[in-house]
Amino acid sequence: MEKQGNLPPPPQYSQGGQQSTVVITSPAMLGPQFREVPVRTQCPACQADIMTSTRYETGTLTWISIGVLCLFGCWFGCCLIPLCVDPCKDVVHSCPNCKQMVGKYNRM
Repeated sequence: MEKQGNLPPPPQYSQGGQQSTVVITSPAMLGPQFREVPVRTQCPACQADIMTSTRYETGTLTWISIGVLCLFGCWFGCCLIPLCVDPCKDVVHSCPNCKQMVGKYNRM
């Protein structure tokens, strides 16, 4: 049997006076998320606590849908269907008091 030589001791891990710092962050408070439904928020124009009123307007998704329908041969007015369908349109949120736009939900 061979004799094993002296092996060096395992390395020692020490902090050596170093300190670690733990930073705890809290999520930033964001404004309301504007989607299809009205949201409760404070109007930046009149400072009133409101439930927004919503309306639909033609946006990018509407025009892309019209283009795709034309590409697939939907002529004779069928390609204009996205102009009549609200889920293809953007949603504009406004203040019911002062009628100022508060936010907008772009579908695309």
